[in-house]
Amino acid sequence: MNRPINLFEYEVTAKQHLEPMALEYYQSGALDEITLRENRLAINRYRLRPRMLVDVSQRDLATKLLGQTLNVPILIAPMAFQCLANSEGEIATAKAAAISNVVMVLSTLSTKSLEAVAAQRQNTPQWFQLYIHRDRSLTETLVRRAEAAGYEALCLTVDAPMLGKRESDRRNQFTLPKTMELANLSMSNLAIPQTSQESGLFAYFAQQIDPSVTWKDLEWLQSITSLPVLVKGILRSDDSLKAYEHGAKGIIVSNHGGRQLDGAIATFEALTEIVETVGDKIEILVDGGIRRGTDILKALALGAKAVLVGRPILWGLAVEGMKGVAHVLQLLIEELDLAMALCGCASIEDIEPSLVKINY
Repeated sequence: MNRPINLFEYEVTAKQHLEPMALEYYQSGALDEITLRENRLAINRYRLRPRMLVDVSQRDLATKLLGQTLNVPILIAPMAFQCLANSEGEIATAKAAAISNVVMVLSTLSTKSLEAVAAQRQNTPQWFQLYIHRDRSLTETLVRRAEAAGYEALCLTVDAPMLGKRESDRRNQFTLPKTMELANLSMSNLAIPQTSQESGLFAYFAQQIDPSVTWKDLEWLQSITSLPVLVKGILRSDDSLKAYEHGAKGIIVSNHGGRQLDGAIATFEALTEIVETVGDKIEILVDGGIRRGTDILKALALGAKAVLVGRPILWGLAVEGMKGVAHVLQLLIEELDLAMALCGCASIEDIEPSLVKINY
């Protein structure tokens, strides 16, 4: 098999390995998919302004995040139901993350348990993504399990009080195969329901996820854990300031990969004003449409400390399991390294705003 040589080729190849319902679940956005497309277009509107005659014979891609040194400014975004791509699912992704020294953020809605995924850690940090369920005791139990398993941060997703309407999932009446389960929630007998004329995931959110969550609940979450909490799903500068004022240690500028509110601002469009507001106060990460090493360099130049990569991880997982995920990460790391060299950056600290210019 000729391996894909970039992340776009992985997406094309993955389509040959996925069942139609799984493929449409992974690749779709909300409604007309305007925001899904805009995430890429917004990145491409930025142009690079490279420096010349800089010694880049040695490059250092390491960065600091939440007081820890990371080998690269790349994290694996939280994504549900990875066993739809490969039978090893989140286990394979975690193994690849450990091999690549990349932080994996595990979804609450994973198809492998948080304990089983944590066992693949080696020396690489892992974070846990959290939805606040209507049953607060269930949410607290998940936090306790994550602490006990050694996860080093919590990512609270705040942009999904209800699930966005993904029409392909509704058309397919999306649900999990009987061979798969919500591994972190099975003890509570929670499952994705089978529904008529609707997505089972949409029905799950309506039944289980708490739409009344406010900033006070961010304070509640921090009161029950010593782990740092990041808020995922911020798109406004005033919300970024509120996250800081309510004690969050970081924010993830995210529109849920264009899967929630269609027509929402692209993440790179939101990033600049958020950095201007809280960039010196709180850790800022960004996701949405990252496909090239140059995309990562642009994000860092605009003020993000790191990026999260989502769908390409699933494409690698579908194509070649753990090896596919590791190769996707390798391609991104190699591209970032080359982009840094060509832009005159020997280290992550050398990446600063003058390297990018918006092209209207």
